[in-house]
Amino acid sequence: MQQHLPSGDISPRHHRVSKSRSRTVKGALAAAAATAGLLLSLIPGGAQAADNPYERGPAPTRSSIEALRGPYATSQTSVSSLSVRGFGGGTIYYPTSTADGTFGAIAVSPGFTAYQSSIAWLGPRLASQGFVVFTIDTNTTLDQPASRGDQLLAALDYLTQQSSVRSRVDASRLGVMGHSMGGGGTLEAAKDRPSLQAAIPLTGWNLDTTWPELKTPTMVIGADGDTIAPVLTHSKPFYNSLPGSLDKAYLELRGATHFTPNTSDTTIAKYSISWLKRFIDNDTRYEQFLCPLPSASLTIAEYRGNCPHTS
Repeated sequence: MQQHLPSGDISPRHHRVSKSRSRTVKGALAAAAATAGLLLSLIPGGAQAADNPYERGPAPTRSSIEALRGPYATSQTSVSSLSVRGFGGGTIYYPTSTADGTFGAIAVSPGFTAYQSSIAWLGPRLASQGFVVFTIDTNTTLDQPASRGDQLLAALDYLTQQSSVRSRVDASRLGVMGHSMGGGGTLEAAKDRPSLQAAIPLTGWNLDTTWPELKTPTMVIGADGDTIAPVLTHSKPFYNSLPGSLDKAYLELRGATHFTPNTSDTTIAKYSISWLKRFIDNDTRYEQFLCPLPSASLTIAEYRGNCPHTS
């Protein structure tokens, strides 16, 4: 006897075909999703990195920016004064891996009568956060701020054009730092080369205290106990003279002296890292450590700045 299926039922053969087609569609969708996921995984940071190709390293935390070392393993290479022109040689610290592409770079100058050893702690500390860092010696230890500014720029030119690590550096993303007269030189370098992305003078000294022409985002770091470059006659006038439209900050260290930047310091490191990341790497993940403005604390006597940042 012929069996009739109830009205609306689907034959077993039709049911098998439909299930087969469903599996095919689901498989195609899964393959497309997997392909999209693979493409995103090839970009550091996934979709967010596509928005900012300069972003480097994992999402920051307070502990990560205060740590003695960041997420990158580092190496270093010495540069003889005999092999360069315009400055006195130095040491380049850089992330060992090239998997993330190129990095922004910072040149750092010591102060009056000092050598690169006085600011050497900044090398591996900043490099391990995803920068190439060049701590330099000056032509003579007595060089004045204007000369130190020229030497910082000469060091950056060497770093990006001739050094053994030049392929690791993005020449469009550069910054300068310096201690004492090297800090004064940092301001000079930023004035002479407006394309610099960040400047950080550390207890800076310069007879020129007005810098309305600067176009480089600048964080001025002073010390409340500085008797060599007192904040009232150096760091505060530096900061106050910067144009109002500029991304800028003033950090005054509490219980600190002119020579505090010569030894490893967590407060200097955490805010320098945040400033350099924010403006050299355009990494807005670090904005949280700069805005809202940090409050006075056991290590901060005063902090001023403009928030939110515009660039």
